[in-house]
Amino acid sequence: MAIDRNSNAFTFGFAIAMVIVVGSVLAFLSMYLKPLQQKNDKDKKMMSILGAINVDATRQNADEMYIKFISDSRVLNAQGDVIESEVSAFDIDKKKQYKNKNIAVEDRIHPLFISDIDGAKYYIIPMAGAGLWGPIWGFMAIEEDFTTIYGVRFDHKGETPGLGSEISSYEKFQKQWEGKKIANDDGSFHSFLVSKSPADPSDQFAVDGITGGTITSKALEEMVNRSVSTYVKYFNSLQKESVE
Repeated sequence: MAIDRNSNAFTFGFAIAMVIVVGSVLAFLSMYLKPLQQKNDKDKKMMSILGAINVDATRQNADEMYIKFISDSRVLNAQGDVIESEVSAFDIDKKKQYKNKNIAVEDRIHPLFISDIDGAKYYIIPMAGAGLWGPIWGFMAIEEDFTTIYGVRFDHKGETPGLGSEISSYEKFQKQWEGKKIANDDGSFHSFLVSKSPADPSDQFAVDGITGGTITSKALEEMVNRSVSTYVKYFNSLQKESVE
């Protein structure tokens, strides 16, 4: 019996068959490529962590450089106390955690990475927030005095090219954070300002925002202040231990 290729039955049957075939191919490719995607995500995260301590790494040597420069990691609770966690510090996804509104602020956990370079120790803080068009995130390295910023690396998913996207691609914006402070002389947290107008160079708690990227700049300011305030509690406990 000849198949009527002009019939509705044939058209619907062909469409269903194509959906099944294409869906199966896409599912196979997704499963096949998932390990590669996971490795790429891991490499990029290691590169960003290392970037905060001004260590340039590539996808080819990210593992090697991470092992060389990152000596330890810890997980903190919202009060800044070190806790035991079933999830390693590296595997905590700050972006997913930030988006998950079902997790109360007081129940969130916070990874911390520690680096040793030529006898100097640096504490690397991960952070995540929401920009104008999508998630923003970054890493900030703090010096041994628990107050001075050693370096930062910021990134984004969909900020406006040439404007908000400059938080990651404009080197001068990230460089100006170096030497700034996250706390007062007594160790208490001091909020940071990403200024729309030129910041006073002598202001230890302010940097220039991105020209034309005011919303992204203020979103980054919120992200930094919210994230750093938790870690300052931990740094204060370390300072007390060093005095005792």
